[in-house]
Amino acid sequence: MPSFTKKIVVIGAGFAGMSAATFLAQKGYEVSLLEKHAIAGGRARMFESQGFRYDMGPSWYWMPDVFERYFAQFGKRVSDYYELVRLNPSYRIIFGENDIWNIPAYMHEFSEMLERIEAGSSKKLAKFLAQAAYKYRVGIQDLVYKPSRSIWEFADSRLLVALFHMDVFQSMHTHVRRFFKNPKIIQLMEFPILFLGALPENTPALYSLMNYADIILGTWYPIGGMYEIVKAMQTLAQEQGVRFYFNQDVKQIAIRQGKAYKVITQTNDFEADVVVVGADYHHAETNFLPPEYQSYSEKYWASRILAPSCLIFYVGLNKKLKNVLHHNLFFDTDFMQHAHEIYTTPRWPQNPLFYVSVPSVTDESVAPRGCENLFFLIPTAHDLEDKPEIREHYFKIIIDRFERITGENIRQHIVFQRSYAHNDFKNDYNAFKGNAYGLANTLTQTAILKPSLKSKKVKNLFYTGQLTVPGPGVPPSLISGEVVAKEIAKEYDRWN
Repeated sequence: MPSFTKKIVVIGAGFAGMSAATFLAQKGYEVSLLEKHAIAGGRARMFESQGFRYDMGPSWYWMPDVFERYFAQFGKRVSDYYELVRLNPSYRIIFGENDIWNIPAYMHEFSEMLERIEAGSSKKLAKFLAQAAYKYRVGIQDLVYKPSRSIWEFADSRLLVALFHMDVFQSMHTHVRRFFKNPKIIQLMEFPILFLGALPENTPALYSLMNYADIILGTWYPIGGMYEIVKAMQTLAQEQGVRFYFNQDVKQIAIRQGKAYKVITQTNDFEADVVVVGADYHHAETNFLPPEYQSYSEKYWASRILAPSCLIFYVGLNKKLKNVLHHNLFFDTDFMQHAHEIYTTPRWPQNPLFYVSVPSVTDESVAPRGCENLFFLIPTAHDLEDKPEIREHYFKIIIDRFERITGENIRQHIVFQRSYAHNDFKNDYNAFKGNAYGLANTLTQTAILKPSLKSKKVKNLFYTGQLTVPGPGVPPSLISGEVVAKEIAKEYDRWN
């Protein structure tokens, strides 16, 4: 008879940790979920101040099908937990004071917009998106659900044929320029991969699937904010029997005879038959485990290419704004210069691009009446010097540009302001080098070339989240939790 696992301890109540815990509990395991902070969510936590409610991390809701699939596996629907609205326009791109594009939510309007800008581009767009749809279908339905523990997982003849058509070995830079010539259309098409962690020249054209997610599947928003997803996942996990333990800062994973048998926090010990780490992979390996049980060396980690970090400002205004949408991308400076300052010659950017989310445009509940909730984000290189005077310097830069371009005076109307950057990512999440988005999705860090979801040295230790498969982002994190849960259940004979 097989020896069934009884107790599983999951470290980290972010999207991946909660996903893994919920799938494992569904299979009958006794699951304890340990979280360093007082609330669930990890990088998707929230906070409230002076009547404003801020999502601390993710603000884009893409790939709604992945969320529906997740809840459906427990007999639920997204609508059982939160209300979704599709944004139209999806977002705004500001190329300059008099050069602003509102991106339509629906395909025919989007196609007509591109045709007005570049003759013949509507037909090229149809071909581009047909390929992107194929990549999305194969990539999201097949490839990302592979545990990537062996090359033989990809040996299926149908999958090999599919991979041939996935443009894995062609760059996004080359791929996009096969279809479009207008530099601003090219920027529009390359924008969705900005946070994947590499320049378009170094990102596989496979990721044009992100354009399908953007243009066809659309940009959505859960009323109440992105934290509604966290609340929904926590409720579902508890319905499945997961036990949450908050304010549990893990200090050690105790090993005996090559197996993890206990997770030790600052206040408690949790016995375990299997341990799943949903916290930062590098931190867990180098701080929770003795050196002889670490799968990867510091030399290995130093060679990894990380996705960006970022500088965030949470701002509350005592006035309403007229000239903004929910999502606003300020591309009014040199796109490639900023990209190289992130990836090629890492340093604080000279003239940064930045993003502004104004959820109170869509959702009155996130700000007091007559007020506006703003989230400013500057993508940056990781591991930069992070000092208050640097943050203040960049706040002035982006507020000046925001005011000039929108024609809105906001500085004198700021009633709340908080910043968040590299040091906070390190302190709050033990983020490797202060990164915000995990490992870059380069060809040499894809699938089996990512850090493994299972420890090479500890028999019953597994990993989930943005430093392992399938990669960074909210939908991939949900998938990552499912994938690792299936691998554990297979090993212990509980997955049909």
